[in-house]
Amino acid sequence: MTADKRMLTNDGAAFDPVTTFPTPTLEFDFPGLEVGVAEYAEGPTGCTVFHFPHGATCVADVRGGAPGTILTHREGWVHAICLAGGSVYGLEATTGVNAELLARRNYDTDWNSIAIVSGAVIFDFNRFRINKSVYPDKALGRAALRAARAGEFPLGPRGAGVCASVGKWLRDAYDLERCGQGAAVYASGEVRVAAFTVVNAVGALVDRSGRAVRGHLDPKTGRRVRVGDVVSIRSDVQPTVEPPPGNTTLTVIATNQGMGLRELNQMARQVHSSMARAIDPFHTMYDGDVLYCVTTNALNPAPLSYNEISYIASELAWDAVLRSFGA
Repeated sequence: MTADKRMLTNDGAAFDPVTTFPTPTLEFDFPGLEVGVAEYAEGPTGCTVFHFPHGATCVADVRGGAPGTILTHREGWVHAICLAGGSVYGLEATTGVNAELLARRNYDTDWNSIAIVSGAVIFDFNRFRINKSVYPDKALGRAALRAARAGEFPLGPRGAGVCASVGKWLRDAYDLERCGQGAAVYASGEVRVAAFTVVNAVGALVDRSGRAVRGHLDPKTGRRVRVGDVVSIRSDVQPTVEPPPGNTTLTVIATNQGMGLRELNQMARQVHSSMARAIDPFHTMYDGDVLYCVTTNALNPAPLSYNEISYIASELAWDAVLRSFGA
């Protein structure tokens, strides 16, 4: 079966990547980390790349029931992480980051020179799309890495989150809302801890007072609700609403403090679990939630204890979620 000749596709057209944006940007200082964002306006869809020029130790915590990943090992070494839209088709953007790193290394294929890039995707084929046949491809991944800079992270509907949305569980009576990507960074002395997230959850976003602030919007009153506000846990009283598929929250937690694999793994689990405070519900069968926990190992011995850094990271993750839509 061939595509309609009128259909706009990656195979039938060449798109110009957009890599600069007028929207708010979080400025931060984190040596050893660069962030690049690129989009195809024709989608719109995009990708967000985290580049660690000197490499980093990385673990992954996969909690959602429908993840889409590439080279996402539980424990390992990475040079970059690529988050993208386009569902599984968007994993091609990760190969573009790999290709660009290969070119930068003068095409050296020695075993110790191979670039390791992990990737994960969200399902962004929703009503905010102009063309659902356009996805983040190899060229867009290369463009994002080429655009990578230190200390800048575009907030809101940008990059991998340009067509993200939240609050889809109560889809009959309540409306979903556009979301995007958010970030928060802690800096004290030389210590850096950062949380970056692309929020495309089936649930609604919740602030620190427990109030739904994005998603599940009542079009009549303008009020937002949590699932528990309208769906009874007693099945004999009210039937459970069946949520739609195609949702995911992707998160990168990064620090420059040296940490062992056991600590990184536990922090990944702890922070990912803590995000259920901000996203209600979270880690459902209909979400593909993935969290990467990364350290550049620049600070050894570690200035902060495990309990301190994991708590900081958990609070930053909540801040990042709330900034994903401009809060």
